[in-house]
Amino acid sequence: MSRKHPIIAVTGSSGAGTSTVKNALERIFHRIGARAAVVEGDSFHRYNRMEMKEEIIKAKAEGSNLSHFGPEGNLFDKQLELFQSYGRSGTGQRRYYIHDADEGERWDQEPGTFTPWEPLPQDTDLLFYEGLHGGVVAGDIDMSKEVDLLIGVCPTINLEWVQKIQRDTKVRGYSPQDVQYNIYRRMYDYMHYILPQFSLTHINFQRIPLTDTSNPFCVTNIPTLDQSLVMIHFLIPKPSVEYKLGLKGLIDGTMITGFNTLVIPGGKMMYALELILTQRIVDLMRQRGELGRGEV
Repeated sequence: MSRKHPIIAVTGSSGAGTSTVKNALERIFHRIGARAAVVEGDSFHRYNRMEMKEEIIKAKAEGSNLSHFGPEGNLFDKQLELFQSYGRSGTGQRRYYIHDADEGERWDQEPGTFTPWEPLPQDTDLLFYEGLHGGVVAGDIDMSKEVDLLIGVCPTINLEWVQKIQRDTKVRGYSPQDVQYNIYRRMYDYMHYILPQFSLTHINFQRIPLTDTSNPFCVTNIPTLDQSLVMIHFLIPKPSVEYKLGLKGLIDGTMITGFNTLVIPGGKMMYALELILTQRIVDLMRQRGELGRGEV
């Protein structure tokens, strides 16, 4: 962690909805004038798309496990190096993973490949990471210790699968059978490297569907925010009674369900994200000696 060069990380599984929190945070950065060096978790995958397919085939033949959730499929050492370098001096190296044809046209590269490593922009106020491993612990690597604000996005697992199935079949062109196999193949790494992060986060946002998702492979539409509740679990710091009552007064329909837990209507999620996270980011900016160049 660093008072001068803070790191904010949004972490969650594939299909969890981390992009929703990312969008809220980017609006906050813009509003308060915080310049963020943005880093995508996919950029730390060990293999490009073609290589990963080949390595998965090899691993299956050898009876071993390989997925983007675990250390064998990622460069955790490079990610830790970046976090530590940024925390010390506000510097580091990043690259981008080209997801689709639109990004490929922008970078003049084939989808499924990486751009070259390049230095982070100079004079940024914070590092913003969004991906699978913002707080991962694996062997000697403990990413969570380097992060000043670690945010978990962890919908109920059936909803997570519904979102992944819909995205991978409708957007990325996979068959339902392919998606089912990928979920199964990743399960060991999911349990050992994704789930443990949510006990290390500062705050978790968990969306709970109010429609039937008992068989994710039979759900045709992702439940909307209005068809959901959102549980907000504060881990660090523990919220005061006054703080919780204050949020309850500001967010209609809020229930206080535990000492560190609130439940809000799903339709209020974006408002709650900005309300809760803005103050935390402002606090980080104040610690580094400046509030920013915008309005809070």
